[in-house]
Amino acid sequence: MSLARICAAVSLSLLAAWPAQAQDRRVPTATSELKLSYAPVVQRATPAVVNVYAAKVIQNRNPLLDDPIFRRFFGVPGQQPEQMQRSLGSGVMVDPAGLVVTNNHVIEGADQVKVSLSDKREFEAEIVLKDSRTDLAVLRLKDVSEKFPTLDFANSDDLLVGDVVMAIGNPFGVGQTVTHGIVSALARTQVGITDYQFFIQTDAAINPGNSGGALVDLTGKLVGINTAIFSRSGGSQGIGFAIPANMVRVVVASAKSGGKAVRRPWLGARLQAVTPEIAETLGLKLPSGALVSSVTEGSPAARAGLKLSDLIVAIDGFTIDDPNAFDYRFATRPLGGNAQIDVQRSGRLVKLAVPLEVAPDTGRDEITVRARSPFQGARVANISPAVADELRIDPGMEGVVVIDIADGAPAAGVGFQKGDIILAVNNRKIARTSDLERAASEQPRLWRIIVVRGGQQINVTLGG
Repeated sequence: MSLARICAAVSLSLLAAWPAQAQDRRVPTATSELKLSYAPVVQRATPAVVNVYAAKVIQNRNPLLDDPIFRRFFGVPGQQPEQMQRSLGSGVMVDPAGLVVTNNHVIEGADQVKVSLSDKREFEAEIVLKDSRTDLAVLRLKDVSEKFPTLDFANSDDLLVGDVVMAIGNPFGVGQTVTHGIVSALARTQVGITDYQFFIQTDAAINPGNSGGALVDLTGKLVGINTAIFSRSGGSQGIGFAIPANMVRVVVASAKSGGKAVRRPWLGARLQAVTPEIAETLGLKLPSGALVSSVTEGSPAARAGLKLSDLIVAIDGFTIDDPNAFDYRFATRPLGGNAQIDVQRSGRLVKLAVPLEVAPDTGRDEITVRARSPFQGARVANISPAVADELRIDPGMEGVVVIDIADGAPAAGVGFQKGDIILAVNNRKIARTSDLERAASEQPRLWRIIVVRGGQQINVTLGG
């Protein structure tokens, strides 16, 4: 066979080996193609990208002012001057009626939110939905009747490493800015920003102020929401992370349906990563998959037949490398119907159909503790399957869990954290939020508190 035929055969075999999605991508082949501009894409996308300004009133509070004797002797007024704290971010218009998606950390705790459009007009906005688990929030412009330009969602599962993308936002408050780069990596799971670790990594320059802005492809569709950067200087160093559009779509859909919380499927099982040691024990070639460490009775996982020590390797055709990958894939499945989960069990492959339904949230009985006590300022709830799923705690636990703490509250000063489970106060079992409210209203000389944090029991003693 001639050398030309051999080269042709090799080229055809390599082409056949490429993923189908990669075959419609190509590098420029002529100088004229290098002169092409991204301007048409930018002109389509930028009108839908907005600036988000959030402000909250904070009070510089000296703890000594809580002491009436200190105030009486030193003549210090009990009310401290207020200070306005502001934050700046970006957002994306996702509905022509004025619905904007941004990062939750941009508007967290805000008393006032304003949105500035690319044409410099400003509107007040209300917070429709906040989801700390994905670090996303949805806003709605107030008192508007016009239709606004929007970005359509792309299928972020179609992205490939090397695809060209553009980041649009308002870095450092200089005004709307467009940067471009490529998709550097997909499915980044060791970032530590949100509960759902499955980020798009890009080298498109992302800086403070870009949070909540758009990452778009060359068709002008939204492939992700820019969220964070890895930086030693505070500025862009070519490592930025975006929340995939398929996750953003779920949060926006919940907001459009009128929900105050995101409706997502509940598995009802706890998963753990496969270490090299576990892989060796299971006879696996690679430490990959999500290992089932517990299954909640009556949950969708239990009804589907998922068992302890099952190894989840795929869901609806997507390979599962670790628990973070499963969490993302499962959370982006539409409610209703079933998800097909492939598990390895005792050396054989088993296919299970898991119902896609929300976790029950009955009996939450959420309250904020207001009585002067170590719990003052903590928002607590009874443990339900929904609360346990939201906070990643054991749904089999009994007690009351801290779901939030007000800034500067006594509970924060004591050291309570979100996710702490309060089991007992002064030898009295705390089974319901009403039990904690009653215990907090008493004024003992000592507080003896039993808390579970991260699966570990902690005994705390505080002065009254």
